[in-house]
Amino acid sequence: MYKISSKKKLAEGTFEFRIIAPRIARKAKPGQFVIIRIDDKGERIPLTIADYDESEITVLFMVAGYTTEALSNMERGDFLLDVAGPLGNPSEIKKFGTVVLVGGGCGVAPIYPQAKALKAKGNRIISIMGFRNKSMIFWEDKIKSVSNELIVTTDDGSYGKKGYAADALDQVVENIDRIIIIGPPVMMKATSAAMKGRNIPTIVSINSIMVDGIGMCGACRVSINGKTKFACVDGPEFDAFSVDFDELINRNNTYLEEEKQVRGEGHRCLG
Repeated sequence: MYKISSKKKLAEGTFEFRIIAPRIARKAKPGQFVIIRIDDKGERIPLTIADYDESEITVLFMVAGYTTEALSNMERGDFLLDVAGPLGNPSEIKKFGTVVLVGGGCGVAPIYPQAKALKAKGNRIISIMGFRNKSMIFWEDKIKSVSNELIVTTDDGSYGKKGYAADALDQVVENIDRIIIIGPPVMMKATSAAMKGRNIPTIVSINSIMVDGIGMCGACRVSINGKTKFACVDGPEFDAFSVDFDELINRNNTYLEEEKQVRGEGHRCLG
């Protein structure tokens, strides 16, 4: 059993939990995730480890379906049945030079530990946060604290720069040594496409449908350079220009109708 030590509502439908899990916290590295199960009848859902210390991990999620809806109704002091991790391959952290990290929606959360670790290695960090509108923005100060430069965009122009994260990225690509993009697959596809041909190493973190997180079920399979890979054990990070985003988007929409039937229209983003 894993105790929820704090709960915050960051924006409409977006929540932050701190979970007491010392063994996971001590081994966690940027880019890794956990599989959470609320109770013995619940489904397993993957959530990125957005922050950690010696005893607790932080996860963020956006309400997307039945399980994230149930998770959002839990409170500080409640217990989760299972938290398995850390899972997945850690991000590559070393001195690259100037690194741009692009987070779309709740994809902003997993860029924080990477930005923090990369800055500690001496990199210059440019962070780009993209949201639909001002009401959905979260962690601006937190991301700013680990960045040399921060750009916030909103689709409707209600805060920061008007436009998409890809537009902001296009304006800062001179003298860039590495790009990391995390967010909804459609956003990662568009942003990666905008960088194609620029000869800048570009990494994306794949948030495919996942069940066990250890490579046994095959639910998270993705096509990388035409070959089948599993996001949980081969990823979650891959070269952006090698990912078949159309296949990923189609697979992620497999249970969209069932999600609508359970709770109405929702957002697909696990964090």
